[in-house]
Amino acid sequence: MQEEKLKLWQGKLTKLEKEYEVIMQKRGEAMQMGDLRENAAFQCLSEDADAWRARMEEVKKILITLEAGK
Repeated sequence: MQEEKLKLWQGKLTKLEKEYEVIMQKRGEAMQMGDLRENAAFQCLSEDADAWRARMEEVKKILITLEAGK
């Protein structure tokens, strides 16, 4: 049961990391579009990146807790 939970959460983390990479790539492309203060795409993607980082940290905490309970 514990191993299944670990695999589930590791899969979620992997998915989040891949999505984060896509967001960061799009953010880099938006950065090249010019004035970042007026670049809505850049600002939106930066907010998305912050949210994804927070989600990844939460999943990492869950994984640490599950691994400690092995």
